[in-house]
Amino acid sequence: MSHIHIPDDIPVRYLERSKTGNLIATALVVVGLAAFVIALVTNSHLAWISWVSNWLFFTSIAAGAVLFNVATTITKAKWNWSTKRVTLAFAAYLPFAFLTLLPMLGIGGEFFPWVEEMAHDPILQRKQAYLNLPFLVARNVVGAAVLFGLLLYFAYLTLRPDMDLTRAAANDDPGRSRWRERLTAGWTGQEAEEVRSWHRLQKISPVVVMAYAVVMSMFAIDWAMSLEPHWLSTLFGGWFFMGAFWGGIAVTAVTVTTLIPLHPDWRESMGLQQRHDLGKLAFGFTVFWTYLFWSQYIVIWYGKLPWEQAWMIRRAGAPWGGLSALTIVLCFVIPFAGLLGKRSKMMPGTLRLFTGVILVGLWLERYMLVAPSLHREGDPTFYLLHPLIACLFAGLMFGSVRWFLATFPVIQVWQAPEPAEMFESERALPGATTHQAHR
Repeated sequence: MSHIHIPDDIPVRYLERSKTGNLIATALVVVGLAAFVIALVTNSHLAWISWVSNWLFFTSIAAGAVLFNVATTITKAKWNWSTKRVTLAFAAYLPFAFLTLLPMLGIGGEFFPWVEEMAHDPILQRKQAYLNLPFLVARNVVGAAVLFGLLLYFAYLTLRPDMDLTRAAANDDPGRSRWRERLTAGWTGQEAEEVRSWHRLQKISPVVVMAYAVVMSMFAIDWAMSLEPHWLSTLFGGWFFMGAFWGGIAVTAVTVTTLIPLHPDWRESMGLQQRHDLGKLAFGFTVFWTYLFWSQYIVIWYGKLPWEQAWMIRRAGAPWGGLSALTIVLCFVIPFAGLLGKRSKMMPGTLRLFTGVILVGLWLERYMLVAPSLHREGDPTFYLLHPLIACLFAGLMFGSVRWFLATFPVIQVWQAPEPAEMFESERALPGATTHQAHR
């Protein structure tokens, strides 16, 4: 940890507010909403498949990005001191994730096959305690509210100590000043607030991780696995939420490498070390995603049980086999080969390219979790309006993340104290020099 240099005075820099950025976000939302309305009129079944799969993807990467911050808080990581705020920015999308969940709760029997099959299927009747619409609606509303609320509270605790340190820089912007006043209610002093926030972050972070695993698994089971209600996989929830965490790492890398050219301070702070570590994590979880996929596949193949094979067979044969192969290429082959070397992890352009490929692969993977299970004769395997409907969610995410980085400093100004146990162990090393905590 001694080789990680964190400046004593971190400059306060915001992303510039941009009318062009606002127009882009608005245009994306309008295009996506128009595409969804057209899809509802022409083929409502495909419209809801697209809505649900896009919701799963964008909610995944937003929650995964914030959880990435939570995980590095638990481990007291220092390497990402300049990129923590970037991961936190995706918390701004979570209120929109909750709002876009609500229309899904009214789909009912049009989307879930088990609603009609429940009356005459004895296997499904044994699952009725879980597979019923009132309970599905209730658990999704409560689960989303709990998870998103915890992630937003984590963001609040992380932001609050920065507000007094950025007072001078925020005074020239009414929006920043307004949020500073909201977040500093009951202010007790800079040192006291830093200590308070750090202690609470240490307590709440493990709770957030557990809530994330449970709620994201529930989303995967309800909106993907239950669409083939005779099929089950005990690894499905873990595969889903670890993929979301991987997406959070990838979207962090894409955002960081996009910000670097915009200001010299960001180019210097988000340097080779940060990019290299983000690249290593993206590469590592590329292998882990493939490992989890293979762990499901090999057990199903070896068991040769028809009700277990059905899910895989549907996606391996015509007409879905090509898209399944493309998903594996985008999620494993290209990022594995591209991020294998050291140079590609450090160069902003190549890192952005290969982590962008990961995001496209995950977007297609979320579609493949839903669409094959609900495919009807005569419907296309890939709905042409699907990427246009994705623009609605992309516009909401783009606009909310831009707003966050324009309202709060792009680099977190206050820094967590040096862990006492690490300080003592480093001081005990032969030849080590005593150093003080950042604050």
